[in-house]
Amino acid sequence: MATTLTKFLSFLFHLSLISSSSPNPDTQSLLAFKTSCDESNKLYNWNSSTNPCTTSWVGVSCLSNRVTRVVLEGLDLKGSFHNLTFLKELRVLSLKYNHFSGRVPDLSNLTALKLLFLSHNEFNGELTPLMSLFKLYRLDLSYNKFSGEIPATMNRLTHLLTLRLEENEFSGEISRVYLPNLQEFNISGNKLVGDIPVSLSRFPESAFSNNRVLCGDPLPKCPVVPREPGPNSSSAGAMASPVSPKTTIASSPSSLPVTSATLSPKNNRPDPTRKMSSLAIIAIILGDVFVLGVVCILLYCFFCTRKMSGRKNGSNNILEGEKIVYSSSPYPNTGQTGGGFERGKMVFFEGAKRFELEDLLRASAEMLGKGGFGTAYKAVLDDGNVVAVKRLKELNACGKREFLQQMEVLGRLRHPNLVSLKAYYFARDEKLLVYDFMTNGNLFWLLHGNRGPGRTPLDWTTRLKIAAGAARGLAFIHNSCKSLKLTHGNIKSTNILIDKGGNARVSDFGLAIFATPSSVPKTNGYQAPEVAMDGRKITQKSDVYSFGVLLLELLTGKCPSVEDNGGLGTGSYGGVVDLPRWVQSVVREEWTAEVFDLELMRYKDIEEEMVGLLQIAMACTSTSPDQRPKINYVVKMIEELRGVEVSPSHDTADSVSDSPAVSEDNTCGASQ
Repeated sequence: MATTLTKFLSFLFHLSLISSSSPNPDTQSLLAFKTSCDESNKLYNWNSSTNPCTTSWVGVSCLSNRVTRVVLEGLDLKGSFHNLTFLKELRVLSLKYNHFSGRVPDLSNLTALKLLFLSHNEFNGELTPLMSLFKLYRLDLSYNKFSGEIPATMNRLTHLLTLRLEENEFSGEISRVYLPNLQEFNISGNKLVGDIPVSLSRFPESAFSNNRVLCGDPLPKCPVVPREPGPNSSSAGAMASPVSPKTTIASSPSSLPVTSATLSPKNNRPDPTRKMSSLAIIAIILGDVFVLGVVCILLYCFFCTRKMSGRKNGSNNILEGEKIVYSSSPYPNTGQTGGGFERGKMVFFEGAKRFELEDLLRASAEMLGKGGFGTAYKAVLDDGNVVAVKRLKELNACGKREFLQQMEVLGRLRHPNLVSLKAYYFARDEKLLVYDFMTNGNLFWLLHGNRGPGRTPLDWTTRLKIAAGAARGLAFIHNSCKSLKLTHGNIKSTNILIDKGGNARVSDFGLAIFATPSSVPKTNGYQAPEVAMDGRKITQKSDVYSFGVLLLELLTGKCPSVEDNGGLGTGSYGGVVDLPRWVQSVVREEWTAEVFDLELMRYKDIEEEMVGLLQIAMACTSTSPDQRPKINYVVKMIEELRGVEVSPSHDTADSVSDSPAVSEDNTCGASQ
């Protein structure tokens, strides 16, 4: 058996040597490109004696011994890049800030190309050679000398998210351009004319500025002026647009103004039908106004009746108009003793500004969102104080003592990366939690809801800062009370809030203890397999898994709990995408870079950090709980990706469990 194993390992070793030393089919194309374009010898380590996929040629990346990425920016390269068109597995090509000139070569061989950046060169000619790149996501041809029309065949590039053509010499109209998936678009500084199509009007004015005669939203409306009357034209004149002077609207007899001289063709007397039609039109208008008025009155009476009925029945809606309104039924009168319940009261923790329950009931409020444990509201008190209120629902049948003990534990947790619990209210049928209000929303909105024209996408430095802050907050929870082994229980992007300083704050921690089986979906995309599939209890190890999914969400830009409609393809159960399994399949079968959010492709020199965070995320999402790292170690690994830039000096993973604020006496005493 040992001999067989030794032979097998030896075979694998020799196989790897053969594969690493085998000739690369793309070497000759790259060397031919260097010979024709690199007069300054910036590609100094490109030579025939080495393999571009094993010796790290400048700007070259590979997968399975094939070149898939060529990024050669600002290297004073000249001529034509025709020889690069033979790299059939190429997916990313960036030649920005060079001196390439002439027409773009035929790119039909590059069927796998997804990102193409040719800006700030001297290319000219038309766009025809690019129309076969059906998999393109990003196309940047800005600051060149391209000319001609933007062809209607551009609409075939249905995956296109970025189209930048500014500062060229394009002419003609753009009315036929229809690319509904575009997120970034700019055609300013050209010679374009005509109407801006509705599909592109959502982009800012700066995307269309400095053109010859472009008009329509977001630019001023296209003017329509009378055409100069010709020798054969009537005095009414035809109307034409200055944009398309050849187009005219021919006058017809029916378009002539009606005067007293307009006669009936039969008896040469004024036609009485014209007067009757005018009266009929007026009658129709008056009738419509009357009917509309009756409908409005009926609707007003209907809604007034419903509103009065709701008041009489004591509706229990959290919102009515702009106020938080509660029914009197959950709060018995002070003197009422039936059933043994007294009216609840607000309980505040140290450092929180106090107010009465009535102040909260009178506060103007807006709903922030609904979650598995209840609905959250932003409440503005009369004194201007702003708080977040969570109204708990569907809690398990826990007693008052158990609830109060858990609140005492959670209320003592104070950390820069936690959303502090300020107060709570407990009554028979009503439980409220009051938190600090976070002004910048949650990670889910910043990551998924902040895309489209005019948006500010979440940059890499901010994502890394949020990952580090959320990890420190979770580490604090796990280490705050060793005897209780506290867990969060519901890590997800909507529970990572951002404060006014841009720091991540973990919210909704410690509430999973009250959850009923129906309050949290078993396949919400974040739950560990042992919890979602086997029904085990939530542990600190399952928290680490959920945090790993959160890291994958930051890296991929994909929501882990969307319906599987073919967007991610593999790795789903119960109709919900299993993001960790999808990432593993892509890393195993394809190019690792396919995993990352395309919004991150615009940033330079971050590949190593992204791959590092990906490795951390994959370790956290191991299917075996015992193979997942502890959250303290996760904090340390994230901070080492960029050092002090994402790690405040006053708060490190090593000091989490030693802080006096989280001693056993301070947080665990309430539950003894």
